Amino acid sequence: MTRLLTSESVTEGHPDKVCDIISDSILDAYLTVSPLSAVAAETTAKDGLVVVEGEVSAPTVLDHVEIARQALRDIGYTDADSGISPDGAGIINNIRPRDFDGNVGNYDRLVGKSGDELLDVPAQDQGIVVGYAVDDNPSLLPLPIYIASRIAERLAQVRKDGTLPLLRPDGKVIVSIEYDDDLHPVAFRNVSLSTQHSPDFVLDDVRSAVREQVIDPVLARIDVPLAANAIVKVNNGPFINGGPKADSGLTGRKIIVDTYGGLAAHGGGAFSGKDPSKVDRSAAYAARWVAKNIVAAGLAYRAQVTIGYFVAESDPISIDVETYGTETVDRARIVDAVKRVFDLRPFAIIRELDLQRPIYRPTAAYGHFGRTEPDFTWERTDRVDALKAAI
Repeated sequence: MTRLLTSESVTEGHPDKVCDIISDSILDAYLTVSPLSAVAAETTAKDGLVVVEGEVSAPTVLDHVEIARQALRDIGYTDADSGISPDGAGIINNIRPRDFDGNVGNYDRLVGKSGDELLDVPAQDQGIVVGYAVDDNPSLLPLPIYIASRIAERLAQVRKDGTLPLLRPDGKVIVSIEYDDDLHPVAFRNVSLSTQHSPDFVLDDVRSAVREQVIDPVLARIDVPLAANAIVKVNNGPFINGGPKADSGLTGRKIIVDTYGGLAAHGGGAFSGKDPSKVDRSAAYAARWVAKNIVAAGLAYRAQVTIGYFVAESDPISIDVETYGTETVDRARIVDAVKRVFDLRPFAIIRELDLQRPIYRPTAAYGHFGRTEPDFTWERTDRVDALKAAI
């Protein structure tokens, strides 16, 4: 018996992703000022209005309105007809400097601390985070979400490099892959892509150009065939109006797109706009780091790592590893090895993964995982030998 697994991704011009990108652009701007900046930024957008909200604790307050306008330009929106005007949109700033209760989440709490002092700084909130890895392709990310994100990424690339300049920034991709009983990919069964485009781009030309320049090149990268009866669709009809003009956007509404495409659990916390002192972000990255190293070490074909934190406690309150019966050694031994090899205190994670840098704008679209860029430090498989030794 085979099964179909499906995942969706969206482009950077999708209204929710517009908001994620603005929020992470604000975060990066503050981390450029000081790596100790505490930031919690959220954005909403609809039509010609953008609202940025949240709190910051940093040495200075920046121009959030101009950061938002530049983010819209970088995405590729040019005017109201394209989806939103970077220069003409109304932008309401409701991000305020504030002190958090009990000095938790304040910039000042970290000034003057270094080394081991920082390692004992507690979690800034309670919560659970989940990381996942599976050995069905070299990225160790589930293949449906990996391919969907790469197609969405390629769609932006051909728009920006001039290959298909009449495309516009908004778009969605969904991919279904047939798996065998052992959850190894057998064939691509369904690929559906919807891309915003200029009214000057004839629909039939959109379909043929996107198939040739976007879908086929991405599928060719993976050693999995397109099924003989596969359905590949591009745009059921014209897609002229997109972005905030067509729909409202909100930071943190694409957490499944950001992570494992629905093929693993999720802790529930969004990433964008949050500085790395928030375990919602940094510990979720660490959980992926742990899971990926477990799979890369050959200790399991699939691994899901769940970590729990209490506010004001530095050590995790729980670490669980689920291997779905694919483990090559006893699961309890894997958990023990993880506890010995990985220091999962929040500021140990920040130090090991070098997270207090302005690296977050690129994470806001096309997935936080399965990426090869150097700044995605949580994608390293640098603890494989240590895990094997601990086992």
